[in-house]
Amino acid sequence: MSFRPCCIIPSRNHHLAIRQVIEGARAAGLHVFLLDDASEDPAHAVLAAQAASDVQVTRLEQRHGKGAAVMLGFHQAASAGFTHAVQVDADGQHDLSRLRDLVSLAREGPEALISGAARYDASVPKARRWGRYLTHFWVWVETLSFAISDSMCGFRVYPLEPTLRLIHRERIGSFMEFDTEIMVRLFWQGTPVRMLPVDVVYPADNTSNFDMLRDNWRITKMHTRLTLGMLPRAPVLLWRRLRR
Repeated sequence: MSFRPCCIIPSRNHHLAIRQVIEGARAAGLHVFLLDDASEDPAHAVLAAQAASDVQVTRLEQRHGKGAAVMLGFHQAASAGFTHAVQVDADGQHDLSRLRDLVSLAREGPEALISGAARYDASVPKARRWGRYLTHFWVWVETLSFAISDSMCGFRVYPLEPTLRLIHRERIGSFMEFDTEIMVRLFWQGTPVRMLPVDVVYPADNTSNFDMLRDNWRITKMHTRLTLGMLPRAPVLLWRRLRR
């Protein structure tokens, strides 16, 4: 498999750290697709100003969700001839010094989904930490495997060909459920998964787009779909485990 990576950064009203995130991607030699999911000013103006020869800025005039923005970025990247997409959050949570390691792992195994496994400091809200543990449990149930140690970290490298094949075949959640659902479904599809520990912080001035009511309901429905979807796949998933 050939290897030509780029970077996809979805953003809704995250602009305070966007310059350093873009510079981190550039330092790793990545062309950037910046997706503005209907941000309001001043974020809208700051994001629009990032356009450059190696930074393509696309604005969604109405909010479609983080997942929808990332999936649009996948199509743009593939159309531009890229084979892999590095996803990075726009709020500066991720340790950008690990970008080169992430890309190196993807180069070594271009058929795999490479994902960060978050290591949090004391800045992470307790509710978010415990909510993540709950999702980890359900993902282990849905995959019948411990291969995915963190399905919620938005710091990963997607192989575009199998990812777009999945998107064209299945309906993937468009909001905060996206990161987990697409990872589980890629695992079901047979895409190998490799995890890379990465430090994650919650900046003091961070703005969260997580809607406690709507996003928790979306995540609940997602886990219901995935758990039910696991049942007919269980024999194949268990057979894979036995063959390893």
